[in-house]
Amino acid sequence: MKKIGFLSFGHWNSSPQSGTRSASDALLQSIDLAVTAEELGADGAYFRVHHFARQLGSPFPLLSAIGARTKSIEIGTAVIDMRYENPLYMAEDAGAADLIAGGRLQLGISRGSPEQVIDGWRYFGYQPQDGQTDADMARTNAEIFLEILKGRGFAQPNPRPMFPNPPGLLRIEPHSEGLRERIWWGSATNDTAIWAAKLGMNLQSSTLKFDETGKPFHIQQAEQIRAYRAAWKEAGHAFEPRVSVSRSIFALVNDKDRMYFGGGKEEDSFGFIEENVRAVFGRGYAAEPDMLIRDLAEDEAIAEADTLLLTVPNQLGVDYNAHVIEAVLKHVAPALGWR
Repeated sequence: MKKIGFLSFGHWNSSPQSGTRSASDALLQSIDLAVTAEELGADGAYFRVHHFARQLGSPFPLLSAIGARTKSIEIGTAVIDMRYENPLYMAEDAGAADLIAGGRLQLGISRGSPEQVIDGWRYFGYQPQDGQTDADMARTNAEIFLEILKGRGFAQPNPRPMFPNPPGLLRIEPHSEGLRERIWWGSATNDTAIWAAKLGMNLQSSTLKFDETGKPFHIQQAEQIRAYRAAWKEAGHAFEPRVSVSRSIFALVNDKDRMYFGGGKEEDSFGFIEENVRAVFGRGYAAEPDMLIRDLAEDEAIAEADTLLLTVPNQLGVDYNAHVIEAVLKHVAPALGWR
């Protein structure tokens, strides 16, 4: 059995061919898709966060709105770039959104990916300390965020406050109990997956990974997951970790599916996403259900993970994306033992 959710990048484009032509469209359709996905029996609604781009950028208003409109579906990110975040203010936002949703947030955080502008986090008022890289800054912010979510007091109270204080040091409010165990790290390398395990974060691994061995993508990703689980076991945390992988999966069950995605079998690709950083990009899956089931059964990383996030083409509209999700849940997942 696996949890199956969707992952949307929340693109919008003013082109007449786009079903999502404005930021308003992207946000409101994201809420509608989460509501519909819950009705279809999907387990999660996840959203990518990008700054300086025509994509979803500020996650907590969206997550809160979805939390108020739904009852059971997990609501998450994949991922929030911690180079852009004030971890204390983020803890306030996250606590409020999680309480609105009744404890259903699953927050993916990370160092982030190459952005639309050079060092975009500087425009947000952040910069690494002397001797740090931007990746170091992201990991430091993540560690502060995790500590704050424990709910321990750390701030000295004013002896003459406007309102009475509880005894002792004060913590960030609102605090949502249990959220600390629902933080995920989006990892592109084996080393950062191991680091995340040591800190007690769940693992998110996407369709892109730094190429560390030259092996096919799904094998490298499966090796990453096994290294993560071994590190988690060695750390001796008190709860069981979760691991998600994301995939583009399209079951071709009608003529519209074949028109959009029936272009033939894809393969992994290798390239450079940053200077001197070679990466492997995982293939997409699009085929008739019987063939799709055979192909997915050979994906070692999906087998290792407990959660699968289906990347959806959000600009094709809510109805079509609901169809994409339903087709996988109905025609693919049962045969593979995911349901």
